[in-house]
Amino acid sequence: MSVVNLEYLFSPKSVAVIGATNDPSNPGNIVMRNIMAGGFAGPVMPVSAEAEAISGVLTFPSVKSLPKSPDLAVVASELPEVPEVIDSLKKKGTRAAVLVGPGFTGLDADEAEDIRSTILSIASPPDLRILGPKCLGFMVPSLNLNASLAHAQAKPGKVAFISQSDSLFATVLDWARDKGIGFSHLVSLGKRIDVTFADIIDYLGTDPMTRSIMIYLETVTDAREFMSAARAASRNKPVLILRPGQALDTVIPGLGCREVGGKRLCDEIYDVAFRRAGMLRVDSIEGLFDAAQTLSQPKPVRGNRLAILTNGTSAGIMAADRLLAGGGLLAELSEETRAALFDLTGGKISGTNPVDIPFNADGAMYCEALKLLIKDKDVDGVLVMHVPWAQQPEEQIAGAVAASLKRVKRLVLTAWLGSGAAEKARAVFAEAGIPSYESPGQAVRAFLNMAEYKRNQELLIETPDSLPTDFFPDTTTARNMVQKALDEGREDLSEPEAKAVLAAYGIPVVETRLAVSAKEACIAADELGYPVALKIRSPQIDQPFDVGGVLLDLETPEQVWEGAATMLARVNRERPDAYIEGFVLQKMGRRPGAHELFVAAEVDPIFGPVLHFGHGGMAREMIKDDAIAMPPLSMSLAREMVSRTRISELLKGTPTQLPADIDDICLTLIQISQLLVDVPQVTGLDINPLYADSEGVLALGGKVKVAPYDKDGQSRLAIRPYPRELEECVVTKGGMKVTVRPIRPEDEDTHREFLAKLSDEDLRMRFFGVVRRDFDHKDLARFTQIDYDREMAFIAQTVNDLGQVETLGVMRTNTRPDNSEAEFAIVVRSDQKGHGLGSILFHRGVEYTRERGTRRITGETMAENKAMQGLAAKFGFKNHPSEHDPDLVDMVLDFENAMPEAED
Repeated sequence: MSVVNLEYLFSPKSVAVIGATNDPSNPGNIVMRNIMAGGFAGPVMPVSAEAEAISGVLTFPSVKSLPKSPDLAVVASELPEVPEVIDSLKKKGTRAAVLVGPGFTGLDADEAEDIRSTILSIASPPDLRILGPKCLGFMVPSLNLNASLAHAQAKPGKVAFISQSDSLFATVLDWARDKGIGFSHLVSLGKRIDVTFADIIDYLGTDPMTRSIMIYLETVTDAREFMSAARAASRNKPVLILRPGQALDTVIPGLGCREVGGKRLCDEIYDVAFRRAGMLRVDSIEGLFDAAQTLSQPKPVRGNRLAILTNGTSAGIMAADRLLAGGGLLAELSEETRAALFDLTGGKISGTNPVDIPFNADGAMYCEALKLLIKDKDVDGVLVMHVPWAQQPEEQIAGAVAASLKRVKRLVLTAWLGSGAAEKARAVFAEAGIPSYESPGQAVRAFLNMAEYKRNQELLIETPDSLPTDFFPDTTTARNMVQKALDEGREDLSEPEAKAVLAAYGIPVVETRLAVSAKEACIAADELGYPVALKIRSPQIDQPFDVGGVLLDLETPEQVWEGAATMLARVNRERPDAYIEGFVLQKMGRRPGAHELFVAAEVDPIFGPVLHFGHGGMAREMIKDDAIAMPPLSMSLAREMVSRTRISELLKGTPTQLPADIDDICLTLIQISQLLVDVPQVTGLDINPLYADSEGVLALGGKVKVAPYDKDGQSRLAIRPYPRELEECVVTKGGMKVTVRPIRPEDEDTHREFLAKLSDEDLRMRFFGVVRRDFDHKDLARFTQIDYDREMAFIAQTVNDLGQVETLGVMRTNTRPDNSEAEFAIVVRSDQKGHGLGSILFHRGVEYTRERGTRRITGETMAENKAMQGLAAKFGFKNHPSEHDPDLVDMVLDFENAMPEAED
């Protein structure tokens, strides 16, 4: 993943068209016409051995003969010619190429891989970036650059669109032109042999000309890169996703979709990934643009409670119906608001929601009613609708409403229904920057999109509850149990082994024994204590209950003996093909009234480990109550996962049943999540049933699948978990014991206190000027909730005399996506200076950056900050005045040079 040289792709100073021709149906002619028609200001150099001029521009016979090195080359040559062209461009010094020529379609997998590897070996990205092949190219309307095969030009705007589909690229372009919508960038990705979704999302995420990013996506090839880029961009601007869903997963083979409980889960996993990245998923092209329009407004939605103001009863009912069907709520108006609305209309309305004002209401009545709804604290947003009536001045009413909203901070959406005068009214709202829609459904969908986007953003920056400090899994026991099975060539752990692994991670399990005969079953039952459950054990029988292979509440050895014999005969009759290994004996788990849940895990071929949770027991596959999440999990994420199941309502308790211990359920999910990280040889897991009640959880059944895996457990996760292995304890030269570790989201409160204890001078040196001290949750989330793939913040903590944990200093590094360079910043509390904390933190941050293979680390400091410059010099940094600001000093360390050890 890299944004290196993408500026030459999307902001070139010169363009060459390779394979240009005068054949109007040839890609080389189409792209040449588009570039010239667009009005690109830089030189355009067509390369052709067949024509002297194309689109009025003189050609060059070869890349070598070009008068200068083009920043960007649009390659329309046939695919077999592309490697030679790329070689010529690389030698010429070109930094970016778009492959729009034919030839990729129809290649088999081996041929496609061969041409891919050949092109990449020659281009050596990021030296020469490659967009495509099999793509339509791209447009940057603000530069008048249309380096594409599209049939039309795009208008400049603030929305970017990235498409995996050529047809959607063209469709969205047409749709936007009809609506008068402009773009900052339109990009067709094609086969993504180099430039990926992650690369372009990274580039657009920091592009000041792009306010929102729209994506049409079918598949992700590198989940870690995609999630990292998407999470970073989503913190800066709205990122909207359109993915077809179940139909796509069914029609297109090879997407790696799996069936669990009779459901294809490919799309559900994508859906979870989008939410986890803080993005908003929509279901149509119109939804993309509606959401982009609404989310770009400076007035965010506060929740999902909507008030509807309309002069048409049926229109209000339609809007309310769409709202409730989509999971929104009709705002409950306060008594004060209802009374005021009743008085406003002279008793003609009751003040219920939707608020139905008279059909001939004028602009003044609209504005007064709207003012009352905006003031109501139980209203998160207002939808103002107008139904056309004879002699109604629609445009005038719209002008009055727009004028009344100039200083209003609450979200207000409008829907003027109809055409003609309604179109002029909508233009009034557009001029005023107020979202306006053509139908009630469209407006409500936009509101629900905003509410969902807010939830996803909150999930992205939510501070997780602290994990139990006494959770210390017995990782060694779990690993040994798994390795034993692998050494024996097994793919499944026995039930006692599976439960031993679960118990090693703190999950309460029912005690279990194995027996190969009825006699051993009686002995095992005596050891466990009665009553017991008896189950048949066979690798060919997944559900023993289905073949009469389960007996419960056996109270005596005689019942066990007789039950085993009867069961063996019955199973042999029902499944003569099954190999019977023996029996499983369990102590009966007595949890009257407990809910039956299930927890399962699998490894998705794209996103890695995935957890499932829902209603368990024998009816699990019929109920199909299944929520999905991706590790790593926190308590907040686990609660959110539980809340997405239908059984979550029952878990809250009933008049006759105490609430289940939700914290214990969530802890179980976190423990399983950690098991998947710590023991990556675990490829599948199933706990069913998992009893849950007010006393906690108890696992009755457990299955674990294993397979060899020789990499680090974190490497297969789509989101890098907290790197616990980087924690260390040190002693300062003054004898103070300090823990140095990566920052965690749970550190928000202690980090707030740390920032409060920094002196004004500390803050001025850290932030290069005077800064406010009232850091809010969003600020602190940015400091404490970091992407460990890209950022690192080592904090130094100690326990004070009152037994409280406090933070003394922090060293941060922010690494470029391609790992070429990291930027650092460090601050230590003034009252803690002189103990060597600065050197300890600085050494840890620099060493971490060097160990991850980053080529160099840089930083800036104020010229007057001699202490920082001296500390950097001790670690081998070269300090020199900044080229951009004489009041700053640049500090640079190239890791190719040896780093001397610093003294405290």
